[in-house]
Amino acid sequence: MTPELDFVVPGPLEQLTGGYVYGARMVAGLRDLGWTVRVHNLPGRFPDLDSEARSALDATLAGLAAGARVLVDGLAMGGAPEAIEAHAGRLHIVSLVHHPLAEETGLSPADKERFARTERRALARCAGVIVTSAFTARGLAAYGVPTARVRVVPPGTAPARPAAGSAPGAPPVLLCVATVTPRKGHEVLVESLGLVRDLPWTCILAGSLERDPDHAAAVRERVARQGLADRIAFVGERRGEGLEALYHGADAFVLATHYEGYGMVLADALAHGLPIVSTTGGAVPFTVPGDAALLVPPGDAGAFAEALRRLLDPASTERSRLAAAARRHAERLPSWPESASAFARAIEELTR
Repeated sequence: MTPELDFVVPGPLEQLTGGYVYGARMVAGLRDLGWTVRVHNLPGRFPDLDSEARSALDATLAGLAAGARVLVDGLAMGGAPEAIEAHAGRLHIVSLVHHPLAEETGLSPADKERFARTERRALARCAGVIVTSAFTARGLAAYGVPTARVRVVPPGTAPARPAAGSAPGAPPVLLCVATVTPRKGHEVLVESLGLVRDLPWTCILAGSLERDPDHAAAVRERVARQGLADRIAFVGERRGEGLEALYHGADAFVLATHYEGYGMVLADALAHGLPIVSTTGGAVPFTVPGDAALLVPPGDAGAFAEALRRLLDPASTERSRLAAAARRHAERLPSWPESASAFARAIEELTR
């Protein structure tokens, strides 16, 4: 009998964030394994659901046959426990949690408390939870989710050719791939780059400027105010060969993130053999081996700048040492087919 799954996700699955890329890869992988997967794209605002989103989530769940296996993205359900509670008795609902909603950067204390409360209610009625890292799995204990109902399925990573780096005689190229939103720490990165302006470098920021336009405008203004507009380039979202070209031409990968539930772009950087400067935010130390990266506390521009200085120092061997370690660890990263197989097992176990 062909296994079936209904996947409920806020908005189009084709969006270029780690969570959406992971979801799309799992859908494709399950279909390759012979599963029938139906994707339900919800309209409205998420994760703080408006009336349109709430109605769409409830109607979608109500329209599924009793006993159906249903995977609901955490962005769609964490703020709407009522819909999960209303349908959990007749459906096998599994939540896909990339990171708890309350961990998003920039929330007020009241919003953090509200999201923690509503997500706890929603998770309590799920048959199980799939997360992308052991770090996130451990964090679910605070939400009352028993370990037996949690499965860890890390993202896969596509094989990649080693980065060639910048042209001979050109300054080192630093690459950051991240949507320009508060959690990704672009303002910290820009401040730290200003502290190493005496060294040669250029920096490419690849990621959407549209998901939080006000924040993106503030980051661009900070770049201009620091006099770095000729050294920092915003190139928007890139995918496929365009993104591959950016990785291939980079000398190092930088991400001043405040928090990651896994950090797929960091694994991609490892796959390209790039040395990494990032933070200890969330799951980053679990995704990036310590010998392949310089990791500093999140939000500390001074510490990030010191790590950049170590990496960019022409007399230092730090960059080549980290790059060699990245290439070694890249060989142990799971493939997307391996992750899809693990995902299928997790769904079957949690809905058995």
